[in-house]
Amino acid sequence: MADLYERKRPGLLSVIIKFLINSVVLLIVSFLVPGFFVAGFATALVAAIVIAILDYFVEAIFKIDATPFGRGLSGFIVAAVIIYVTQFIVAGVAVSFWGAIFAALVIGLINLIIPGRVI
Repeated sequence: MADLYERKRPGLLSVIIKFLINSVVLLIVSFLVPGFFVAGFATALVAAIVIAILDYFVEAIFKIDATPFGRGLSGFIVAAVIIYVTQFIVAGVAVSFWGAIFAALVIGLINLIIPGRVI
């Protein structure tokens, strides 16, 4: 039973790799989506951490999966709101309303291709 528990908990290295991948995804989205700007890799890394923390709190408080394709329209809207709110927490991130909507869509599409959740 202890082996099963240990396999489910991600190690520190896997968490670091997840944030690095999420940072690259945010940079790709910044390149592709007008109205969504991330200043650089360090900013994208901080934004990925902030998005993960906001996602955790939304799931814990509201029981809503904030994945763009996780819960249909509600998950998509929550993901866009999390992306939009991130600009007020992380310096170097600028997001318009439509930029947040399109970023949530592109991130959802990238999540279908790359394993692991970005949002």
